[in-house]
Amino acid sequence: MSGALLVALLAVAAPLFAHGSETWFELVPCELCLWQRWPYWAAAALALAAHFVARRRLLWAAGAACLVSAAIAGFHVGVEFRWWPSPLPGCAAPTAGGAMTVEQMMASLAAAPTKPCDEPVWLIPGVPLSMAALNLIYGLSLAGLALVIAERSRRR
Repeated sequence: MSGALLVALLAVAAPLFAHGSETWFELVPCELCLWQRWPYWAAAALALAAHFVARRRLLWAAGAACLVSAAIAGFHVGVEFRWWPSPLPGCAAPTAGGAMTVEQMMASLAAAPTKPCDEPVWLIPGVPLSMAALNLIYGLSLAGLALVIAERSRRR
């Protein structure tokens, strides 16, 4: 298996696992969780293209896409630790606000329940790493792997 194909498969594995964890472990994603998945799809497409056209720059771009997901995950970890608030409106827990009537409060609720971004989701009991922290580690590792493979392909 080529290195680019390996990167593509590992990039696809991340959002598929995240989606599967919603079903298997009944985890509820927040908006930042969902944002972290999109760069992996881009990384997979870029790595797959790199496999077929043998362009090292495409593999570098795939690594950069993984870094984007890791950066979003790092920001999400900061939100979970309450180092800073999330700028996304869907990440905040609903509040009653000022002097609102019951009808106004009901109308302001989202159609589907959302999870606040500052509530960490723990995948492994007893391990103090949230899904966002695990994605930060995975994204950095996959980006590093993509960049190492790209460099090794340059030397050949």
